Amino acid sequence: MAPTIQKLNTGAPIPAIGFGTWQDKEAQEPAVIAALKAGYRHIDTARIYGTEPAVGAAIKHSGVPRSEIFITTKLWNHGHHPEDVEKEADASLKDLGVDYIDLYLMHWPAAFARGEELMPKDSNGKFKVGDTDFVDTYKAMEKLVESGKVKAIGVSNFSKGELERLLKETSVVPAAHQMELHPWLQQKDFIEWHKQKGIHVTQYSPFGNQNEIYDSGKSMGKLMDDPVLVEIGKKHGGKSGAQVALAWGITLGHSVIPKSKTESRIKANLEGDFKLDAEDLKKIETIDKKLRFNDPSGSFGYKFYSDLDGAKK
Repeated sequence: MAPTIQKLNTGAPIPAIGFGTWQDKEAQEPAVIAALKAGYRHIDTARIYGTEPAVGAAIKHSGVPRSEIFITTKLWNHGHHPEDVEKEADASLKDLGVDYIDLYLMHWPAAFARGEELMPKDSNGKFKVGDTDFVDTYKAMEKLVESGKVKAIGVSNFSKGELERLLKETSVVPAAHQMELHPWLQQKDFIEWHKQKGIHVTQYSPFGNQNEIYDSGKSMGKLMDDPVLVEIGKKHGGKSGAQVALAWGITLGHSVIPKSKTESRIKANLEGDFKLDAEDLKKIETIDKKLRFNDPSGSFGYKFYSDLDGAKK
C-alpha cells in the first residue's frame, strides 16, 4: 500500500507518518538513516533537540534526494525576538545542511530571554522569560516564507485563545499545529476547529505516556496496552495497540510522529499507516481520559493550554 499523504493549506503534501527525533541525540544519525531506508519521508526535529546536525548527516548518507524528504524543525524560545528569527532559521538550515525547510514551527508561544543561551536561567535556577509577544515572532516567521528559506510556517503547543489571536493579527494562516494528541487526549472540539480553519494537525507523543520523561504517566498502564486499542488491532489482522494509535491519527487526517531508535520498531511504526472504520473510531472515542502528559507550565513560567483539556490546574 502506498503511504498516506496529507495536505497542508499551502497545497504541499506532508507524509502522514513522520519520524520524531526528540531525545537520544547520539542515536539519531543511525536512527534517521534506518528510518529513511525503511521508507519514512517526513523527519521532525527542532533547534532545542540538538539533533539537526544528525538529521542532516543522515539525509546526506541515506542517498535519498532532499526533494523527496519533508523536514520540519522548530524555532526555540530564546530566539523569539523578531530580529533573531531569521538568524535562528539560518542556524537550523546550516546544521541540517539544506537550503530550505518544509515546515518551520514556533515551538512554544512562550519567549525566553534573548541571547545565545537556549535555556537561560537566573541564580535561583528559574528560566529567564523574555518579553517578545508570539504575534511579533510569527510576523518575522512570515518573512521567511517570502524569502524562500521556509516553505510553510506553523505553531506548536498553542491554546485555542492564542491561535485565535494569531489568526486575527497576522496574515498567514498556520499550515500546521503540532500538539500532544493521542486516544487518551482527543480534544475533539479543538481538532474540529483546526479543520474549519484549514490548519493541519501533527500529533506528537502519539503513544501518550510511552515516554519515560513523563512522570505523570508512570503510575498507570501504557496507552498502547489499552484493551480497546489492542482489540481493534486484532480485528485488523494482528496490528498492535501502538499501530492502532497511529492509525487513529491518520484516519482523522493528521500526521503522527512516533520516535524510536530500535530498527524493528522504526519499521513497525510504519505499519501503523492504515485506515480505521467508523466503528473503530466510535470505540476509541470512549477511552478519552483528557490526560495531558507534557505541560512545562511550572518550569517555563507560562500558563500553557489554558483553555484546553488536560491543562494543569
